[in-house]
Amino acid sequence: MMARPSLDDIFAEDDEFGLLDVKPRTGRGGPSQDSGVAALLEVTAFYERHSHLPDPDALDHDEMRLGAIWDTVKLAPTDQMRAVDRLGLLGEDSAPTPHSWQDDPVDADIPDSLDDIFAEDDLDVDASLISLKHTTPSAERHVPDHRADFVPCQDFERFRERFETVQRGLEAGERQAYPVRKWSVIEPIEGDFFIRNGLLAMIAEKSEMTTRGGTRDHRLRVIFSNGTESDPLMSSFRKSLNDDKTARIVQKVGLGPLDPEWEGDRLKLSGTIYVARSQSDNPEIKSQRMILHKIGVTSQDVARRVADARNDPTFLLAPVEIVATYSLQNLSRSKVENLLHRFFAAARPAELFVTDRFGKKVFPKEWFYVLPDHVGQAVKLIEDGTLHLHRYDVESQKILPLEKTS
Repeated sequence: MMARPSLDDIFAEDDEFGLLDVKPRTGRGGPSQDSGVAALLEVTAFYERHSHLPDPDALDHDEMRLGAIWDTVKLAPTDQMRAVDRLGLLGEDSAPTPHSWQDDPVDADIPDSLDDIFAEDDLDVDASLISLKHTTPSAERHVPDHRADFVPCQDFERFRERFETVQRGLEAGERQAYPVRKWSVIEPIEGDFFIRNGLLAMIAEKSEMTTRGGTRDHRLRVIFSNGTESDPLMSSFRKSLNDDKTARIVQKVGLGPLDPEWEGDRLKLSGTIYVARSQSDNPEIKSQRMILHKIGVTSQDVARRVADARNDPTFLLAPVEIVATYSLQNLSRSKVENLLHRFFAAARPAELFVTDRFGKKVFPKEWFYVLPDHVGQAVKLIEDGTLHLHRYDVESQKILPLEKTS
């Protein structure tokens, strides 16, 4: 049996095909010159497109691959590579490789505030992008349009006897004062009594609906036993009662609606019908100023009622001029007001609106294309009890009797 040849025997044989003629690799273990030049050209093209050298830690696979190649190529640059390095990427002043997102930031690069960011010279930001529009500053958002301050009640003598009667009833036990339950919904009406902050408080008037603050609400006239008064919104008055742990609701006299004395706390129904003319600078309203009027009814001084007109959408968010007033005696203010509004309904402008501070359109319902004399005639007909026998004709702008039907 023939013995197997050893390696020495194999290498000693003639190399007919030159398989063992292997030339040693030149260089110092780095890439060849051709591959180095090719890598440099590819990196140069990348730098011209992106303005930075490829990052070996980049999330993009192509950039990561090219960055790893570049880290190896730049360690052993050849003369041929330097000859084609037209951007000087192999020099000492070459563009630095950007930091990885995993590296800790340099303290000097961390801004102290937004002002430092926007103050950067190379950060060209349009001013419209960093300035607030259609937004109320924080300081102004917390300032109410109208403050229901406490002022002396000029006609307190009208109510003094009622306060004394309620006070005597409480002291004698004829009336009870019940605590206000937390978050209870209170619907005060004219003549109701409450105890707030240790004072008796009477609801003297519940005026027409307003849209202050974007929601519909009533304005109250509240008179206190110390001779002062205030005009809060009904929602604000409810909140003040809920916030006051000593607040009380004073019981009405009688046993209920069937008791003839149940209405004993109601105020004498008196007040003033007023006709107001807008002083708005709105061109559309200004052009109709002499024929567009607001019809309202109030129990308080008319000047006080319209004092805050510029902040109330009911008054078209503008001051008003009182052009006529008519006394009202022993008649329901709300019923008279509703009656007048229905009577002149055909003369109500359909598209009259104002935009409140929240950007919401408000359509006041108390304004009409009528003259003060028309309102005076209607008031006289109410006193005579014959308003229902008449109608307001828009075309002729006259109050005419209803035609009799056979």
